[in-house]
Amino acid sequence: KLVFRKLSFDIIGFFLLSSLAITSIVWVIQGVNLLDIVTEKGHSIKVYFFYTTLNLPKIFSKLLVFTYFLTLFVVINRYEDNNEILVFWTNGIKKITFINFIGIFSILIVVLQLILNLYIVPYTQSLAQQYLKNSSLDFFPKLITEKKFSNVMEDLTIFVEENEEKGNLKGIYIKEKLDNGDYKIIISNKGKLLQDDNGLNFKLLDGKIINISKAGNYNIGFKETIYKLSNLNSKTRKSNKLNETKSSFLISCLDNNFENRKDKNLRCGQQNDFLLKEIYEEIFKRAINPIYIIVLSLISSLIILKSKINFLQNYFKFFLFIVGFIIIIFSELSYKLLNETFYIEMFTLILPLICIIFFYMFITLKSKFRLGYL
Repeated sequence: KLVFRKLSFDIIGFFLLSSLAITSIVWVIQGVNLLDIVTEKGHSIKVYFFYTTLNLPKIFSKLLVFTYFLTLFVVINRYEDNNEILVFWTNGIKKITFINFIGIFSILIVVLQLILNLYIVPYTQSLAQQYLKNSSLDFFPKLITEKKFSNVMEDLTIFVEENEEKGNLKGIYIKEKLDNGDYKIIISNKGKLLQDDNGLNFKLLDGKIINISKAGNYNIGFKETIYKLSNLNSKTRKSNKLNETKSSFLISCLDNNFENRKDKNLRCGQQNDFLLKEIYEEIFKRAINPIYIIVLSLISSLIILKSKINFLQNYFKFFLFIVGFIIIIFSELSYKLLNETFYIEMFTLILPLICIIFFYMFITLKSKFRLGYL
């Protein structure tokens, strides 16, 4: 019907606008916090922008539950305040039919959230990390400042006495930590930072190399040498985090070790080495949490069941909003209950379904439900 089409457009429109606004704000704030990609790790502005852009699906997914609840609450409340809700009742539409429509619409949002959680977000997060890991340190030369220790690269400390405009360096000190716990120290009177197809290298003149090990120390003098930075690792993380790992891999790990799903020591995988307990929690957050969207839609729908002449109407709406907000917070933290006793674990898994049944039964009773209305 036309009234339901208009309601759909209003919900979609407000949802898109609120999601865009809130996601943009969070993205900008997060972008400021990620500036160390340029200022400390030496990556270019292009790398920084691409990396932060790939974080947008994650931010949108995290905020989706709240923005959808806010959308339903605001739209239904506006219909109620402007008496637009009466159009439904005067056209013979029952309250339970209205709520069924909201429920079906919310299932589509649940599907969207599942697609984001299970496929899009892990893929974009992994892609962002791979891009950052494989990108060059274009800003590395600018991070070498006079009379300041620089730790842009892992296990490497650089100190320069003077850094001239043309890139000529004087008083160079380089300390590298080796794999076996030994150290290599290079002291050079002057040098220059060069870049070729393989990356950045130091061309050093008039200095000495000091190797410090448990067996003893020894020095080597040189007139000219090349110190290859391309062989060293930047501070950028090399391995994937749990939220950057494919859902299929996590589900396979859990399926093969389901009986030990709460083990605090057992790990799964070779390259992606995660605790099985954490894998269980991550799958719960990706697959079970979105179901709370339907619960929140039913809570928002309760607005239409309260008589408008009741002076407690505003307090009732405020109460519903607080209840919805508490449920959002609980849904984000409920994964911690999975490690409790078996009964608490099972209750946590089926709690979203219990809430749906409870609120739906409450609504049907309040709306003077008859079987024919369905």
